[in-house]
Amino acid sequence: MAELPALIQDLALILVVAGIVTLVFKKLKQPLVLGYIVAGFLVSPHMPYTASVVDMSNIHLWADIGVMFLLFSLGLDFSFKKILKMGASPIISTVTIIFCMSMLGVCVGHAFGWSKMDCIFLGGMLAMSSTTIIYKAFDDLGLRQQQFAGLVMSVLILEDILAIVMMVMLSAIASGNNPDGSQMLVSITKIGFFLVLWLVVGIFAVPLFLRSVRKLINAEVLLIVSLGLCCAMAVFSTKVGFSSAFGAFIMGSILAETIEAERIEKLVEPVKNLFGAIFFVSVGMLVDPVIILDYALPIFILVMTILVGQSIFGSAAFMLGGESLKSAMRCGFSMAQIGEFSFIIASLGLSLGVISDFLYPVVVAVSVITTFLTPYMIRLATPAYSALEHRLPSRLIRAMNHLSTSHPNTTERSKWKHLLTQMTVNTLVYSILSTAVITLMFTFVLPFTRKLLPGWELHWYANAITGVLTVLFISPFLRAMVMKKNRSEEWKALWAESNRNHLPLLFTVLVRVVIAVNFIFYICNYLTRFTPAIMITLGLVAVVLMVLSRGIKRRSILLERLFINNLRSRDIEAQVQGKKRPLYEGRLLDRDIHIADFDIPHNSQWAGKSLKELNLGRRYGVHVSSILRAKNRLNIPDGDDVIFPLDRLQVIGSDEQLAKLSQAIAQETFDEDRDIEKREMKLRQLIITESSPFVGKTLEKSGIRSQYNCMVVGLEEGKENLSIVNPKRRFQEGDIIWIVGEEDALKTIINM
Repeated sequence: MAELPALIQDLALILVVAGIVTLVFKKLKQPLVLGYIVAGFLVSPHMPYTASVVDMSNIHLWADIGVMFLLFSLGLDFSFKKILKMGASPIISTVTIIFCMSMLGVCVGHAFGWSKMDCIFLGGMLAMSSTTIIYKAFDDLGLRQQQFAGLVMSVLILEDILAIVMMVMLSAIASGNNPDGSQMLVSITKIGFFLVLWLVVGIFAVPLFLRSVRKLINAEVLLIVSLGLCCAMAVFSTKVGFSSAFGAFIMGSILAETIEAERIEKLVEPVKNLFGAIFFVSVGMLVDPVIILDYALPIFILVMTILVGQSIFGSAAFMLGGESLKSAMRCGFSMAQIGEFSFIIASLGLSLGVISDFLYPVVVAVSVITTFLTPYMIRLATPAYSALEHRLPSRLIRAMNHLSTSHPNTTERSKWKHLLTQMTVNTLVYSILSTAVITLMFTFVLPFTRKLLPGWELHWYANAITGVLTVLFISPFLRAMVMKKNRSEEWKALWAESNRNHLPLLFTVLVRVVIAVNFIFYICNYLTRFTPAIMITLGLVAVVLMVLSRGIKRRSILLERLFINNLRSRDIEAQVQGKKRPLYEGRLLDRDIHIADFDIPHNSQWAGKSLKELNLGRRYGVHVSSILRAKNRLNIPDGDDVIFPLDRLQVIGSDEQLAKLSQAIAQETFDEDRDIEKREMKLRQLIITESSPFVGKTLEKSGIRSQYNCMVVGLEEGKENLSIVNPKRRFQEGDIIWIVGEEDALKTIINM
């Protein structure tokens, strides 16, 4: 009999141990991530008393795939539109936290005398709070519906995005011997260029592809196509110098804007769970008890650094973002831990060979300790605020809270600022697209045309053909760059307000024309030997023709409309199916009032009751604004509307009111049937004897259904089929009837 490969044996060992340990952690109500890490420690070579993994290289390969699918799933749950709608407040808080905690980590590492790269990577690890752990803690503590929890989750989303960028930058730093400011600037520019290019092209092309094959796609095909796109982008990302995880995240964020996003997310979840579990198990395998004992003091210092640092800098960051002192402290204390992205950054450092071997197990130990302390830190926030409130002068407390209200969530930007921002974004995006087209044409098309037209004389024809095609391809972008926003409401308002605005407005057009001419100039300079004056003239003529051409105008408008429709496709689908949150959500006047979603459990005692019977307004002080049922939305329901299982209620109230409602929904449910095995329905034959209590009684009077909870399905009269029992017929001695019911009930009837 052939022996199993080591990979299968290792996989069996990992999954069996991980399954047992996670069951224990689930029973203890601890995050499953910690269970995976413990399972990895149990099957690692550092644990001599248990079976160990044979081939670690294969496990690391699977772990790399796990990181890729984890970030792909993160991208599916992410939307750049959500970030843009958040405003400046979460961005200010996120950047402040990451900067302060990174510097704190670098300083602590330097104090221990660790190497430069160890300090840099340590700073990156300490800056990343765990989205998974915090979300689980909020859920367990019943705080997920509260307003401050939403603020924390917004910042965590931004942290995850910046973690991707940080990984790319750390890779760039690790690849250079002496990274300086110029190298960092080049890396950031490269990230921005490819990020915009991939998102714009992806959001334009991927939804069109999925829409064209929508009739052919079932769940299996959609899963394969999605994972194929994920892996393809991961490969392409590595080809241009980024990590595979970065490419997987980008493809996930592109697919997040499609109608199929929710289906893809559900289909990919089992794959993500499998490979993600292997990744976290591989993290646990690197935990060496000897190293942890040797570095017990640094571990303790790092734990205190995270707890104190996040409590202080996190709270200050949220205050800078516009939150009151109490809300800021609740947010800051909630983020006092590190998690999955810290492991990913540590794995990156190990794979690049730039960090010491001890740093990984030290960070894992710090993560485990801070994770266990997370619920206690969340609970500690309110008592800490109360103690601080009693010790600080009341004038200072009022000043801090006044500072928060001086940063409203929505501010009216000036017309100039709004117009210039839009023009800058448009110019940047169209410049990146034009640069990408020129690069592709000169890299692939130009060599091809030169092969088709060999020789010195035909060489110029090849250049001319390539140049003309390139200009035609980028003409919609250059025209949109020059003309877009020239007839916007802001432009018209500024032009009409004052004659002094005319010259600056015309100057914005001139700047964009110069940028467009530069693209034509570069193409001519690369392919011809014309003088600069001729090339500039050709550029001006080409731009003027683009502006005047109706065909190019139609192409430009068509491309932009297709992009906007693809970008809004998920929102449109949500509106049609009644899943989109109401527009007034962010405009409630009272800062303590907001809207939250509540799912009615399948075993809820509220099911079948009307809103009038439940009387939620009087009991909890909340207002039900909408009921989402399947794909339909019932807005402003009245008292006669009935609640069904699995309904989603959109409710308006304060944190305290919504917390009470959440607790009631969770508690007011029917207990699960613990004797489910005894509830099996069986079919039995019953012969009516002389002593039977059913003799002379009709079916209704017999009480077989009402008293014994059984059902008579037929009367046996010697025919091939059972006869239907007439309700008015009286049972007689010798009748043979067939009854369906539970085992105990049938025994009671038969033994009578």
